[in-house]
Amino acid sequence: MSQKPVFLVLCSAVLFGLSTPLSKHLLKDLSPVVLAGLLYAGAFLGLTVYVAGARLFLGKPRGPHPPLRKRDWLWLAGASASGGILAPICLLFGLSKISGYAASLLLNLEGVATALIAVALFKEQAGRRIWQALAAMTAAGVLLSWDPGRGRFTLAGSLLVLAAMAAWGLDNNFTRNISDKDPVQIARIKGFIAGAFSLSLAVVLGGKIPWGRSLVYGLALGAASYGASLVLYIKALAGLGAFRSGAFFSVAPFVGALGSLLLLPESASWTLIPGALAMAFGLALIVRERHAHRHVHETVRHSHLHAHRDGHHGHEHAPQPPEPHAHEHSHDPVDHCHPHRPDIHHRHLH
Repeated sequence: MSQKPVFLVLCSAVLFGLSTPLSKHLLKDLSPVVLAGLLYAGAFLGLTVYVAGARLFLGKPRGPHPPLRKRDWLWLAGASASGGILAPICLLFGLSKISGYAASLLLNLEGVATALIAVALFKEQAGRRIWQALAAMTAAGVLLSWDPGRGRFTLAGSLLVLAAMAAWGLDNNFTRNISDKDPVQIARIKGFIAGAFSLSLAVVLGGKIPWGRSLVYGLALGAASYGASLVLYIKALAGLGAFRSGAFFSVAPFVGALGSLLLLPESASWTLIPGALAMAFGLALIVRERHAHRHVHETVRHSHLHAHRDGHHGHEHAPQPPEPHAHEHSHDPVDHCHPHRPDIHHRHLH
């Protein structure tokens, strides 16, 4: 069972985790709504430059992913509204009221929200070890957040951050349903919609968009922490499912907390050590997870990026195209047993 999706989601978590202390710094010069718009506009611009550069210098055409279909646009619209517009605005308003350290650690609840929504609404399977890991990571977030003497911590700020985590939990599960499509295309569309909406809203509300270093820094931060991070996360979703991706993504709060200690005038407490140990324990449980049982694949016809060596694509081509490739194909019924995760071929009920 490939560990590549695990590596991708951890990289995504690191990039996103660093956005919290850096955003806290930018809020000195930018309003929350303006910064929210710049972050997603930066994601769109960064990925657009990447696509143009790949075509110009590498001669690389658009990837072999299948196109978005009509029903896919509904999932993308939901993801853009919840994760691209509502979540960052709530997070940045909350971040303006509490410390970067506290806000970073509250990000731990995104993984919890993603996991609970994945199980309750989308019927993903979660074994005992996964629930134990989620409990350990939640405990880590509580431990790391518990310090009444650190900075200013208001109920309103905390609730706004919690609202952002719930919105991103919805976003992750919506995106999971289109994770077999081109992740760069998805991230660009989401960045354009969210960036344009938030910046327009900022202008309507009387916000000022500065033309200086803050603008450049906001766009650059969005390109890395929202654009590149989102692409990596979507790639991980296809191989891990929303529950496990959300659990691995719980590394982001710890990265953000460390970044706040290094980049902002904030201090940590003794809870840092037990919190870090609890988070490491949770990650170890997920990495060591082995889920295998006899299961049946029903007849299905669909289109997605695939390679024939993965054990689920034994159909033939004449001539054989380069791998990976995408085209509409059929899967015959099969009854077998092997280790698996809730990827696009293993979303069966238990």
